[in-house]
Amino acid sequence: MGEYFYHEIFKKTVVGFGNLFKDIHIQKIDKKANVINDMKVPLAYGPTQKFLARLTQQAELDAPVQITLPRMSFEMTSIAYDGTRKTQPIQMFKTTDKGEKLQKVYLPVPYNVGFELSIMAKLNEDALQIIEQILPYFIPSFNITVDLVDSIGEKRDIPIVLENVNFTDDYEGDFSERRVLLYTLSFTAKTYLFGPINDASDGLIKKVQVDYHLGTEKNAPREVRYTVQPDPIDAEPEDDFGFTEETTVYYDSKVYSPTQNEDYTP
Repeated sequence: MGEYFYHEIFKKTVVGFGNLFKDIHIQKIDKKANVINDMKVPLAYGPTQKFLARLTQQAELDAPVQITLPRMSFEMTSIAYDGTRKTQPIQMFKTTDKGEKLQKVYLPVPYNVGFELSIMAKLNEDALQIIEQILPYFIPSFNITVDLVDSIGEKRDIPIVLENVNFTDDYEGDFSERRVLLYTLSFTAKTYLFGPINDASDGLIKKVQVDYHLGTEKNAPREVRYTVQPDPIDAEPEDDFGFTEETTVYYDSKVYSPTQNEDYTP
């Protein structure tokens, strides 16, 4: 710890969640089923209590400016580690910085981010129109693609799971009070957190070697060696390159030492 890094993963997850609900509309129709009004439902980030408080403060029906209903709000409510998606914490993978530089990073850590989407409406018909445009897509999850770490092009599908739907009617008081129907949808986003990204010190793999043995005992002499190298040898990950393959048969009963990188006679 102590090394600064910030991938904006929580921020990107919040934005991705909000984008799911930014284009929801409700319609008013007449007796002949003609659309007489089409309204895009406003969406904002913030706690539901904030908007309900504004409605309470502006409850007079003849007030010159009031909050428009219906409207939606959402907020992040929790962050929790997800042990069911746990991987080995010390495993790493290598990638390239947009094809220019080899980098390494530990495998991501799974976290669940809780969200609440609140739907506020004066008429239950308006609220039901909104609900029916949301629920069919969650069975019970809906995947969104998030560019978690832009510097290495790490994009992942993040499942958004619908946990439950609650309904309350906040109407209290006499006829001068404004009625608010409130639907609350709880979601869980199964995202991943990445640690710092460092330059790989051991470079690209330029050669692969496989030795074949007839015996099964330890340090059995290699009989056939198969090697593969990129062509040209100095090719970079984003270059257009091929491979050079070579197969060699041995009869000298020597054994290959990985630590010394040479063949020897046991």
